Order: sequence, then structure tokens, then C-alpha cells
Amino acid sequence: MKTFPMFLRMTGRTVVIAGGGEQAAQKARLVLKTEARIVLLADTLDDELETLVADGRATHCTEAPTASHFADAALAFIATGCPARDAAIAALAQAVGCTTNVVDQPDLCDAYTPSIVDRDPLVVAIGTEGAAPVLARQVKTKIETMLEPRLGDFTAMAGRMREAVARRVPKPARRAFWRWAFSDAPRRLHAAGAERDAAKALKDAIAQGGAPGTVTEGLISLVGAGPGARDLLTLRAVQRLQEADVIFYDRLVDPDVLELARRDAERIFVGKEVGASSWPQHKIDAVIVAAARKGQRVVRLKSGDPGIFGRATEELAAARDHGIAVEIVPGVTAASGSAAARGRSLTERGETDRVIFATGTCRAGDSAPDWGALCTPGTTLALYMGVAKAAEIEANLLAAGVPSSAEVEITCSASTPAERHLACTLSDLAKTVASEEVSNPAIILVRHSKLRTEVIAPTQPPLSLVATA
Repeated sequence: MKTFPMFLRMTGRTVVIAGGGEQAAQKARLVLKTEARIVLLADTLDDELETLVADGRATHCTEAPTASHFADAALAFIATGCPARDAAIAALAQAVGCTTNVVDQPDLCDAYTPSIVDRDPLVVAIGTEGAAPVLARQVKTKIETMLEPRLGDFTAMAGRMREAVARRVPKPARRAFWRWAFSDAPRRLHAAGAERDAAKALKDAIAQGGAPGTVTEGLISLVGAGPGARDLLTLRAVQRLQEADVIFYDRLVDPDVLELARRDAERIFVGKEVGASSWPQHKIDAVIVAAARKGQRVVRLKSGDPGIFGRATEELAAARDHGIAVEIVPGVTAASGSAAARGRSLTERGETDRVIFATGTCRAGDSAPDWGALCTPGTTLALYMGVAKAAEIEANLLAAGVPSSAEVEITCSASTPAERHLACTLSDLAKTVASEEVSNPAIILVRHSKLRTEVIAPTQPPLSLVATA
């Protein structure tokens, strides 16, 4: 971001609008939504702006603009309609440190006017740093349809009850209370026009010390972050991230995915390199259980799908051993993400009718999988963590009779900006990995198509069997 989005408190502050025509009126309409004092700096005003002055909503100043007009202003809008005059007045405002917006001249702006969805006190501002205001308006239109018209009134009602919630609802149960208030019966009732019923539901819950059915114990969610791109997360995964008090995340989780979490959630890195043990599994088990036992909502964020080579079994067992509620939120696994990135199916009718997921790296001391026994005709073999074992995998498959010409696809960092695709035959797998300096994260897909049985035409008529008496 080149700009920092922030809501400014405008009560008792001054906003100067330089200009007296339609552009100035547009800015005045925005500022009127706040409690700021408006000063209109212009020789003459159009009818709309004159009415504002007559009603006491704005002050009209006809003096020639100087820096002193902006010295005490929180914000200035420059909208005279003349680009050269706008630039000159903006220089005066900026000389005294006044944050300035210049209409239709983004290069001269300190601040940009966002598209606004107004459900006061709920306000959504959409900005593109001046690059695409039409896109901002399109996004605004979509958000307008998502938020019911009277949501602002309900937000204000809930806000008036915050002090009572702080007094009557125990701190561990407050987040669950507000989650219930804004996603369950109270909001639905208010949206349907039943304001009194909505208020009663909130007050009853406060009197009872929490939302109906509130569980104050912790919850561990094993969440799949998918292969990389954050828009491949499921809706449930995003919901869990936005509810989490603490997130324990892996090395391969894209930083963009963490941006989906609520801002004040604690983020703890527990990543491991293949073969490294700075965060051994038993330590990860211990910290997620400890956080949940404090009543926190814990997200264990794993790349891909937690149930596919994600060590989910150990973490499920650790949670259950301590009586902690635990769930799996599945994600898009790397094999699916890699095939999709290539625009190809994992199975192909008449060629491959099964997919087998296998690991290339096992626990220290364990024997390697027999990949060749898995990769029978008609199989797509998806190999995770197999880069370091490429030569061993190649030899094993060839020894098992997988054709040397079998297709191999290698996808690195699927669905991310660093995505890279390589293709070779099985006999060139190890050489390709070495020459192309392939590193994790990478998935190796070996496609062993069904053997085609050739029908050989006979060279002579078949013998006839003649029955004899």
C-alpha cells in the first residue's frame, strides 16, 4: 500500500473546500455526513452551496486563497474546476501541512476520496489510491447489496450495550456473544423490522452472562490454507481465521493468507523445513493445546489440506487427550492445485482412472515407500516432498516396470506468483530436478497410462476343428 486507510475523527474540526461549483458541492455532500465545520473558499457559490451557508451548515469566505486559510484545517478539498488554479491552491494548503485532496489530479493529492458504503456508524470505505475510481464504485455497489439498509441502526443499538456486556458477560465469552449478536437471531430480527425483539434478545443474553449455548472452552481448528493463493481458501477457512484468537502457521503458508485473519489475532510461526526440527511435532502439539486450554479459539493453519501429509493425526490426538474440541477444515491439496494450474485433470478417461497420493520423505528411520507398487497402469501418482528423493523415485518406478516414457509433471509453488512448471519423461526425472534446481514446495505427478492392448491380425486363416465320428 502506498496510502494508509484510517477514519479521522472530525467533530469540531475544520474542512476547507476551495471552489464554488458542482465539484465543490460533491465534496461538501461527503463532508456533511460528518460533524466537521465546512469553510467554502470561493468568489461565488452555486445555489446548493449558498443554501448550505444560509442554513448555517457552512461558512463562505470570498478572500483570495492564502496559506493561512488552511493552517488550522484537518482536511482540504481543492475543486475550483481549473487544473492550474487547483494546483496553485493545493501548494498553499500543503505548505502549512494540511492534508489535501485535489479533484481529478491524483498526483497532487495527499489523500484520496474513497467510495463509501454508509450504514452509520458502520462505514465501509473503498479506495484504489486514485488508480481506478470506477472499480471502487463497482465494489461499493456489490457491498451495498450485501449489507441490509438498516444495519447501521442495529450497529448503533449494539454499541449502546457494550458497557453492559463488559459488566455482565465474562471476558472469555464476549467474542462469542458479539459473534452471535451480529450473525444470529438479534441481527435477523432487526433486519426483519422487529427492533424490540432484537433488543430484548440482546438484553436477555447479557442478563444470562452470554449468548445462548455459548461454549467458553477453547476450540482447535486444523485449517487447510490450500496450495498458496488465498482465494483458494474455503469460506469456512476464512471464517475460522476471522474468529481466531491465535494462529499457528506453517512455513509454506502465503503471507497473503494471514491477511484474512482479524487484525488483533496473535500469529505464531511454527514452520519446519523438511528434516529440520526447530519446531518438532510434540512441541507444536503442546502449544496449540495450551492455548486452547486458556479458552482461546486456535487455528492451526497448514498449507494444502491438513489431512494429507499434514500431521493432523498427532494434533487431533493431542486435543482429544485433553478433552478439547477439535475440527478439520479441509483445503485444496497441492496435487489438485498443481493439476489445476496446468489446466489439466488428475484423471483422464481411458488413460488414468485413479489418483494415489504418496510421500517422498518419511520419518527418520522408516523405509521409503514402494512407489513402483503404487504406480500401476491407469494411475496418476502424486508425490509430495519428493524433490530430494527424485533419483530414488525414478529408479524405483523404472524397476517396477513403469515405462521410461511415462509423463512427469513438476509444479513448484502452485497458484502463487512464483509458480513454475516443468515436464519430462520418467527417465529424465532426476536429471530435470537437478538441472532446473527444483526446490520445495513442489509436487511431482507421474502419469502411468493404461497399457493399450494391440490386436495382431492373423497371418493365416485359423485352423478349423472338425469333429470326427
